[in-house]
Amino acid sequence: MKEDKSLRILEAATKVFAKKGFYNSTISDVAKVAEVAEGTIYLYFKNKDDLLISIFEQSIDFFIQEVKKEIEGVKNPKDKLRQFLSLHLKLVQENPNLAQVLQIELRQSSKFMKEYEGSKFADYMNVVREILEEGKSSGVFREDINPRILRRAIFGAVDELALEWLVMEKKKYSLEECADQISNVFIKGIMKS
Repeated sequence: MKEDKSLRILEAATKVFAKKGFYNSTISDVAKVAEVAEGTIYLYFKNKDDLLISIFEQSIDFFIQEVKKEIEGVKNPKDKLRQFLSLHLKLVQENPNLAQVLQIELRQSSKFMKEYEGSKFADYMNVVREILEEGKSSGVFREDINPRILRRAIFGAVDELALEWLVMEKKKYSLEECADQISNVFIKGIMKS
């Protein structure tokens, strides 16, 4: 029951932050949408910034679980990387409120940008690094790639495409096309010839 209420609050906060913006939202707004007393929120979260960070961490956990399920039976690291990129962008498209909060509102929290330790984000980045290292050690990817650098480049590209797609009024391309394009460019660049 306690977990249900916490999740309900996080879902409400996601809706409120996506609709009103992080700075224009209040704990009272979140409480109304979650259908709980304002004080109840403080039983689970310290403040509005803590709510935002919790949304981020919960979504990263969910994404990592989904990726691991998706790539579990995939043998080729090239295909694993393609699946990873495709799933990331698919989840953006399927969860526009969450994507709005993570891509836009999260960056406006100076507390998050300055103080977040990044343990959950590191877990996300390690999924990419492990795929790259597997490809490198199995001889599928080039030996001269640095998985620690390349994972950042991959994240940056996916993050930028997701952000642009979210703010585009008239969608000029699909996120599926983005996944194909970015997969082709990165995979072609790191494949062992």
